[in-house]
Amino acid sequence: MTGTTLDDYTDRYARRVRGMTASEIRALFAVASRPEVVSLAGGAPYIAALPLDAVGEMLGRLGSEHGATTLQYGIGQGTLELRERICEVMALSGIDASCGASPDDVVVTVGGQQALDLVARLFLDPGDVVLAEGPTYVGALGVLQAAQAQVVHVPMDDEGLIPEALEVAIADLARAGRRVKFLYTIPTYQNPAGVTLSEQRRERVLDICERAGLLVVEDDPYGQLGFEGEAPKPLRARRREGVFYLSTFSKTFAPGLRVGWILAPHAVRDKLVIASEAQILCPSAYAQAAVTTYLSTMPWREQLKVYREVYRERRDALLDALDDMMPAGTTWTTPGGGLFVWATLPDGLDAKAMMPRAIAARVAYVPGTGFYADGSGSGNIRLNFSFPPPERIREGVRRLAGVMEQDIAMRRIFGPVDRPGIRRGRPGADAPGPDLA
Repeated sequence: MTGTTLDDYTDRYARRVRGMTASEIRALFAVASRPEVVSLAGGAPYIAALPLDAVGEMLGRLGSEHGATTLQYGIGQGTLELRERICEVMALSGIDASCGASPDDVVVTVGGQQALDLVARLFLDPGDVVLAEGPTYVGALGVLQAAQAQVVHVPMDDEGLIPEALEVAIADLARAGRRVKFLYTIPTYQNPAGVTLSEQRRERVLDICERAGLLVVEDDPYGQLGFEGEAPKPLRARRREGVFYLSTFSKTFAPGLRVGWILAPHAVRDKLVIASEAQILCPSAYAQAAVTTYLSTMPWREQLKVYREVYRERRDALLDALDDMMPAGTTWTTPGGGLFVWATLPDGLDAKAMMPRAIAARVAYVPGTGFYADGSGSGNIRLNFSFPPPERIREGVRRLAGVMEQDIAMRRIFGPVDRPGIRRGRPGADAPGPDLA
């Protein structure tokens, strides 16, 4: 029988598809991209800061002068030239030959998203547990959900993941007989919270995972976009074995090229290549040549400085506007780099329920619920500062503050909104930990 449901294929899908849900961020794009809306929602880099004339000429030459190779198939691992350049990029953060970084162990991927998907395909069976910061990257939740894994969140504070809470989570899951495969973490300028795992905690987190036999999947898209001195060395710069390092050129060059990579333990490299070939056959030769040429012929280190200055100015504009206009009871993080601020709303406000009124007021943000596997985060919002110019950021905050004031006034009249699962104060090991500020 057909025509009786919204989706006539429901009973034909594989089990792994049944729990799939749309990304909170992707669902906002159609509205947030309208010119009248100030979007503080997405995480788009400010591509206009690139020397676009020079980049355009470079891309044209890759097609007209080198098209016989750049428009051809390539190898599954990625070109050696790009893998060598990637090692130069990682060396800036302290991941170099002294800690075993080699082009042989780099696998080029279609953005950082495919890198995480490959790790999930290799290590996760249905029902396995993955530990992740609470909140965590919405794209990671999609990958882990598709792998039929259960995500258990470990709370953070202003110094990042709380080691004691990590130990408690591991012990509780072991007592319950649950199989934990790895810790997924964004330790530097975390998305969405903007916080950075402190120097003192990095070794502790690695020691805890090593004792528990857990792999560590370190996602580092933002580590070279710091505003206040050097970021702490990545986890992979401290431990060679058991740490998978994932990164991308989407935030430091061009997201449209979709080029990322994995630095994997040597024993796993071949399996990652096989899994990648099964998915995509090979990464785009043209995109790889574009990144390789950019890194070989253009002043990319200077471009990183340009991005840092642009984003620092925009972060400061957002923080100043929040300080000037947010209603009493609102708190937020102060990121030392990256693209995001994580805000906690006054008691009684619900970020998801407030969203339609915000769109009507022509401002967009991402509700915090998109960053939790368990539905937490309704009292939080993620605000992006990388794309809008400072004056638009300020106008967006003005509009958002007006919506919040209206909701607060309605709450005074009709009473508070119940938010199940939200706890106030510093997150503990038994709480999802949405309040970081």
